[in-house]
Order: sequence, then structure tokens, then C-alpha cells
Amino acid sequence: MSTTESPLTASAPATDRAAKETLEDYTLRFAPRGYRRWSPAVVATTALGGIAYLADFSIGAGIGLAHGTGNALIAIAVAAVVIFVTGFPLAYYGARYNIDLDLITRGSGFGYYGSVLTSVIFASFTFIFFALEGSIMAQGLELGLGLPLWLGYLVSTLMVIPLVIYGMKALSKLQVWTTPIWLVLMIAPLVHLVARDPGTVDRFLSYAGTDGDGGVNTASVLLGAGVCLSLIAQIGEQVDYLRFMPPKTPENRRGWWTAVVMAGPGWVVLGALKQAIGVFLAVYILAEVGPDAAPEPIQQFRSAFDAMLPSWVVVPLAVVLVVISQIKINVTNAYSGSLAWTNSFTRVTRHYPGRLVFVLVNLGFALALMEADMFSFLNGILGFYSNCAIAWVVTVATDIGVNKYVLKLSPLRPEFRRGMLHAVNPVGVVAFVAASGISIALYFHALGDTLQPYSPVAAAVIAFVLTPLMAIVTRGRYYLRRPDDGIGEPLLDREGNPSASVLVCHVCHEHYERPDLAACQTHDAVVCSLCLSTDRAGDHVLPARPTDT
Repeated sequence: MSTTESPLTASAPATDRAAKETLEDYTLRFAPRGYRRWSPAVVATTALGGIAYLADFSIGAGIGLAHGTGNALIAIAVAAVVIFVTGFPLAYYGARYNIDLDLITRGSGFGYYGSVLTSVIFASFTFIFFALEGSIMAQGLELGLGLPLWLGYLVSTLMVIPLVIYGMKALSKLQVWTTPIWLVLMIAPLVHLVARDPGTVDRFLSYAGTDGDGGVNTASVLLGAGVCLSLIAQIGEQVDYLRFMPPKTPENRRGWWTAVVMAGPGWVVLGALKQAIGVFLAVYILAEVGPDAAPEPIQQFRSAFDAMLPSWVVVPLAVVLVVISQIKINVTNAYSGSLAWTNSFTRVTRHYPGRLVFVLVNLGFALALMEADMFSFLNGILGFYSNCAIAWVVTVATDIGVNKYVLKLSPLRPEFRRGMLHAVNPVGVVAFVAASGISIALYFHALGDTLQPYSPVAAAVIAFVLTPLMAIVTRGRYYLRRPDDGIGEPLLDREGNPSASVLVCHVCHEHYERPDLAACQTHDAVVCSLCLSTDRAGDHVLPARPTDT
């Protein structure tokens, strides 16, 4: 194909910046096979390293102190099952087709511009949890170094910037080398406490909570599960790593599937265990520090280390654990948030400013939340946010599992390129807006106090029902704008992996693999997905064609 210079030159400067892929990390596009040099085990370890956050301990502690251990453990288990089931299809699509969750969402019921809604939801998730982890680190720095909280917030924000700029190459090394240290520091004190005093387990299991009588009740379980389900959007951060999985072949099939399951939906197993440990440690230190400080991980681990180590090493070691955990998760939060913001901004404005700009934007939002002391009203924020997150993830998971594989109304292969998708697909947008809107109304008691605890259930059920219903009503007409991308060469290889064939984009003159390109409307040439996104005049975007899909 010809590589004749396009008359549209506005895209070129933006794509020149994106050419430095070690910095941009394939922000808006398919991750090519030539870049994906890591083994499934390394990708999985990197992805799991990102869930080293200590917020789980605070979340579990908050639920347990309010509702009692029995209700907390059931709530944690219920949320874990929902997160695992909905996370599996998203993890598989990200790893199989090497695209992030925003690109998956575009072709799974939302459309090219419709998924801007969910990108903003996901970006919000990343800075909310960055702020939460930054607050925990600031608490540790205050206890260990006497640093004022406001300065601790600033330190926890600025220290991740050098690491997150370089994307997957730097993050894989950081996560692999720090994970063993983190695991030892987290597990050792718990084992010691139980071995030294088995009675701590009985006190933990019998704790009734400040709002309960020791019994299990549906309202308490659902309120607790709603807080835990705010973490459902974590699968987006897992997919940001899983998109760098190598192709699945007969030789690596077992290792490939193991990595996808463990590092995809499997993250919630470790997350649920951390939440349960958070309840245990909060009950253990409650009498010592009081209910306000018991949910703070720095206090939990300070007391746990104090039971097994000399006093002079307790606080420094607790601070080390907090700092390692905060760095491991907040580089992921900053990284994933920058991807989400960049995706949204570039589609809406058709201008690509570079991912680093949105690293700073995301960190700015997070720092503002920290300075506003979000830690003190954590469960309220998470309970509200979970309604939006549940509606989004359940909608996309249902589109993949039901609309694609059962009803066969949604194209089996995900599509993300401009010109191939309708601007808005009512299937996902209607299901998401209805599910999140109704569940938020329930959460704020609009339909009465009795139904308020059921808001997360409503979000999941409404999204699950409306997504296939809308696909049936629309007969799948709004998924694809045209049935082909104008390139004769197959998109997938013989084993079903994205093709590794390389073509040249005639706008930016860079080499890209086949899945990242589409034919040009005005030239006998191909155009990469980023140049299509930044094409303000639409000169290169293929025209719509009727499709039966």
C-alpha cells in the first residue's frame, strides 16, 4: 500500500510524541506482539503486585467494626464471588486481544464515544484509591518520622512520578522485586499472633460490631458487600497489565490460562483475605487504640509487629511495609488513571497531549482528596462509588458473556477503532445509566430506608437484565458501523491471536501491527488507530456501511 503524505497534518505532531512507546506505553491502542516480550508468569506477577494496597485492611476493618465479624466475612465473600465472575470475561478479552478495558468497553455495548462515560468512572476509581493509599502512607510517615500529614500527602504523591512515567517496563521490575518482601511483612505477624495466642481467633469470630448484636442479617451483609464491591473496577487495572500477555499457543496454553485467571479475577482472592485480616487486626487492637484508629493499617501492623519484635524495630518496619505497599499500588493507580484520562480526552477533543499530562492531572485530583481528609469518610465514598462501578463492569461482562457467546448479537471479536464503531451504542449506555442511576437513588434513600442496603444488588441485577434486553430490542444494529476495515489481510492468525504483520501508517509513517490499523477513506493506504482518533476533519475515517451484525 502507498504511504503517500496525507493532507491532514494536524495528527502528525501528536503521533510523533506517541512514537516513543517506552514512554507512552501504547496508551490508546492495541499492544503489539513485538513489544510483549514478557512471559505469562512475569505479567501475572506484575499485575498481582499492583494489589499490594493496604486499603483492603481499612475496608475490612470498617465493615467489621460496624457490623460485626460474621456479617463482615459473609459480605466480603459475596463481593468476592461477584467480582470474580464479572472479572473473568474482561481479563480474558484483555489478555487474548491485547487491549485495555476502555478499548474492550467501546466494542462491548458502549460505542466509540459512549465509553467516555466509563473511562471517567474508571479514572475516578484510580484517583480515589490513590488518595486512600496516599493517606495511609502519610499516616505511616507521621507515626514513624513525625512528618505532618499535609507534607506526607505531598511526598506520597510526588514519589511515584518517576516510576510511572516509563510504564510497563519499569513497573514489571518494581512489582517483581518488591512482592516477596511485601508478602513476608504482611503474613509473618498474623501467623505469630495466632500461634502465640489462639484466643485472638475466638475474640475475632465473636465480635458483634458497634451496629450489631452478633447475629447475621441481610441488611448488614449487603451494606458491607456494597463497600467491598467498590473494588470491582480493580479489574481495569489488572487488564492494563494483562494486555501485555504473549500470544496463547498450544505450548504455553496452561501457563497462559493460569496467569490470566490468577492475575485477572483471581486478584480478589488475595483482596478478600486482606479484608478479613483487616477485621482480625482491628478487633485485636481495638481496646488499645480505640475505634477511630483501629481501621488504620499503620496502627494495625505496628501492634502486630510489637507482639513479635523488639520495640526499636517495630515502627520502622511498619513504616517500611506501608511505604512498599503504597508505592506498589499507587504506581498502578497513576498509570491506569493516566490511560483512562488520555483515552477520554483524545476521543472528545481529537487532540493527543501525551500520557504524562494526565499522570499529573490524576495525581492532582488525588492530592486534593487527601488534603480534604477523605480517609475519615472512606466507607461513604466507596459505598456511593460502588454503584457506578458495578453497573459498568456488570454491563461489559454481560455483553461479553451473554450478548456475544449466547445471543450472538454482539461481535465476538472486540472492536475499538474509530470508523468501525457507532458513536454511541444504546445497549451498554442505557443499561449502565439505568443501573447506576436507580442504584444511586436507592443508596441515598430515595425509595425508602428499607431498600437502601440493596443498592449494589440493584446495580448488578439491572445491568445484567438490561444489557441483553437492549441487544435484543436493537437487534445488535449499533455495535459495528461497517463489517470490515478495508484491509484484505486477516486480523487474526491461525491460532486466533492478533496478527503480527506490520504495516506503515501513511499519516505518522510509523510501523504498526495489523490490528491497530484500518484502510484510509481518501488514500490507497492504511491509518493507525491514534491518527484516526486525532483526525479532526474525518478525512481518513471509513464511511459507514450496512452490517447484519
